[in-house]
Amino acid sequence: MTSAPVPPVPPELAALRSSIDNIDAALVHLLAERFKCTQQVGVLKAREDLPAADPAREERQIARLRELALTAGLDPVFAEKFLNFVIAEVIHHHQRIAEES
Repeated sequence: MTSAPVPPVPPELAALRSSIDNIDAALVHLLAERFKCTQQVGVLKAREDLPAADPAREERQIARLRELALTAGLDPVFAEKFLNFVIAEVIHHHQRIAEES
C-alpha cells in the first residue's frame, strides 16, 4: 500500500502555522505564570482560613474579561468559558492547598 504524496505547504500557510505555534507557546508560559500567582493566593487563603472560591471577584473578573474580549474582537462567550475553566482549576488547587495545610 502506497501513501498519497503530501502536497507542499504554501509559504503563507507555513508562516501562519509558525505564528500560531509561537502564540501557543506564549499562552502556555502565561498560564504557567498565572498559576504560580494563584498558587501563592491559595497559600495565603489557607493561612488566613479564607474560602477557596470568591464568587464576587470571579463575577467581576468574568465581566472584565468579556469586555476585554469585545475590545479585542474575540467572542466574549468563548472568553467567559475559558476563564470559567481556569477559575475552576484554580479553586481546585486552592482546595487542595487548604487540605494540605
